[in-house]
Amino acid sequence: MSKILEKILKDSVKEDQVTMGAKQVLNSVKNSKLIILSKSLKKETLAKIEADAKKEKIPLVNFQGTSVALGRLCGLQFRISTISFTSMTDANIKSLLKDMETEAKNE
Repeated sequence: MSKILEKILKDSVKEDQVTMGAKQVLNSVKNSKLIILSKSLKKETLAKIEADAKKEKIPLVNFQGTSVALGRLCGLQFRISTISFTSMTDANIKSLLKDMETEAKNE
């Protein structure tokens, strides 16, 4: 599990710079900087979010855990199927994407 992801998630949730949940993320794709998708997301919803994100050129991160794990990673007591960051620096985005890519290669 990425330490960078964990830190960015907790900080962003604390500062209210995220949108949580599939419906909310779908409605706010244009305002997103980065979207994280859990493995628990339904295929139809996943396809819709991926298509919208591709159209808007928003990077996606496929979180390898369930929605329960993603919720816990955020420090919350409930499931979260997807999260979009509404405010995030380019440096944080690049470091997170690089870290997730490295982690995927090591698996």
